[in-house]
Amino acid sequence: MKSKLTPLHEAVARIPDGATIALGGSLLRRQPMALVHELVRQRKRELTLLTWATTLATDMLAANEAIRRWEGIYAGFFRHGLAPNFRRAVQSGQIETHDYSESAFVARFRAAAMGLPFLPSKALLGTGMAGKSPEEIKPLTCPFTGQPLLALKAADADFTLLHGYAADEYGNIQWPVVRDSDDIDQMMASASKRLIVTVEKIIPHHQVRQRPALTYIPHTLVEALIEVPYGAHPTATDGFYDEDEAFLKSWLTASATPEGARNWLEEYVFSCPERSQYVEKVGSQSALNAFDVEREF
Repeated sequence: MKSKLTPLHEAVARIPDGATIALGGSLLRRQPMALVHELVRQRKRELTLLTWATTLATDMLAANEAIRRWEGIYAGFFRHGLAPNFRRAVQSGQIETHDYSESAFVARFRAAAMGLPFLPSKALLGTGMAGKSPEEIKPLTCPFTGQPLLALKAADADFTLLHGYAADEYGNIQWPVVRDSDDIDQMMASASKRLIVTVEKIIPHHQVRQRPALTYIPHTLVEALIEVPYGAHPTATDGFYDEDEAFLKSWLTASATPEGARNWLEEYVFSCPERSQYVEKVGSQSALNAFDVEREF
């Protein structure tokens, strides 16, 4: 094993314009925000995003005009309403969208994880989703029963970006004992070609060896690893800290106009190239500590 520790800016610099990126997290949990901030700062363009239930990560990239195409199950802000920048870009035609049901999108990532070009599914039969994405969804007849099926193309991403909990320096990513599980990060990792992961904490390798069953992403899948405490802020990392509701609302308030969103990005992203500067900008380390929950790591 070799160390996978990499500076944040260097890891993101490997991603070219026009890349297809799978973004992890679900709703207001573990959006890979430190990585997204760096994508914004490096002004990546013409990206295709593959997401699960995405919130701030996608909306911020939309505000920075980084997205050409989006494929996923949901883009919004959960109980806080719609994603204003994403919605504007979709309505103007700047972002091309391809919607999937949860089970259909799982099939696409499962196919990629299995090394298959597609998996069959019934999930989208009778919906308009199939006709909207003919490049990824094709009719298929079961060779055994003659039943109509749909072939769902594997979700092939050039890069996968995830925010995890804890890892050793070699890239063995571990769950906490108590956690939520409404995302598909583990499957995204298994399907990845080039995987970049931020984690809350780097732990000693012997600790990983003591509890091997908690390793949900093995080092063999990880290309680059970055320790970024509060790397999902202002979204939550279950088992570590809750979401920062006030800060999320500040983004939504600023995003009432494109100019407001750009000003917000200038203040909190472009003017904070170092993570320590961002921490100070949002109110210092003690302000972030206020969202902590009791944890084992």
